[in-house]
Amino acid sequence: MSSTQHLVLDVPDVSCEHCKMTIEKALQGRPGIEKAEVDVASKTLDLVFAPAIITLDQVKDILEEEDYPVAGEHVVEG
Repeated sequence: MSSTQHLVLDVPDVSCEHCKMTIEKALQGRPGIEKAEVDVASKTLDLVFAPAIITLDQVKDILEEEDYPVAGEHVVEG
């Protein structure tokens, strides 16, 4: 079983439920993505992924393709 990384990504262009659905649909179900949940109010993406399968840069590229660039990232401990 691969180890996972848990990050919260700042996605400042998130403004509505449509944004949330677009991002979650783009990420969920992809190999290596275990959790991808958008919080519209805080404009963040709660992400759990397996870096051995999908890199953070690949995740950021997917978000940019959907017009939601990442402005920052925070590691979630524990």
